[in-house]
Amino acid sequence: MNNLKLALVALGLFFISGSNAQVSVNVNIGTAPNWGPAGYTEAEYYYIPDVQSYYDVRQRQFIYYGNGQWVRANRLPVAYRNYDLYNGYKVVLTDYHGQTPYVNYNTHKVKYYKGYHGAPQKNIGVRPVHKKLHAHGPKGHGQGHPGKGHGNGKGKH
Repeated sequence: MNNLKLALVALGLFFISGSNAQVSVNVNIGTAPNWGPAGYTEAEYYYIPDVQSYYDVRQRQFIYYGNGQWVRANRLPVAYRNYDLYNGYKVVLTDYHGQTPYVNYNTHKVKYYKGYHGAPQKNIGVRPVHKKLHAHGPKGHGQGHPGKGHGNGKGKH
């Protein structure tokens, strides 16, 4: 009887520890980027029309066609290194669940052509602020002192 109780307790602890491990793993997987569109917590993929690429939210990877094959990478290809993901339009693919969203690429590139903009989007987060140095010191662009030549251009300087 004691062996049965001990086995049940051990089995219970096994299930409890297993469920805790699963919860902590799921919390870290699939976090959308700050530049992603707000309101789509379950999104798995975005299609980015301007760069004809996909973004895998779960794996945090871009998927694009290069050198005759589909490539997964942490960054967009060099040709798009200056593309602004915060201002670019992202199509949330709600109808695809799998590993290869590009199986629908021919449809996506026609339906969501370069320059496509659907309904207005807000980003999940805000763009990181980078301080820029210029001739007047470490102030960001447009943050000069009023009356010192940094006004709206309507008054005397």
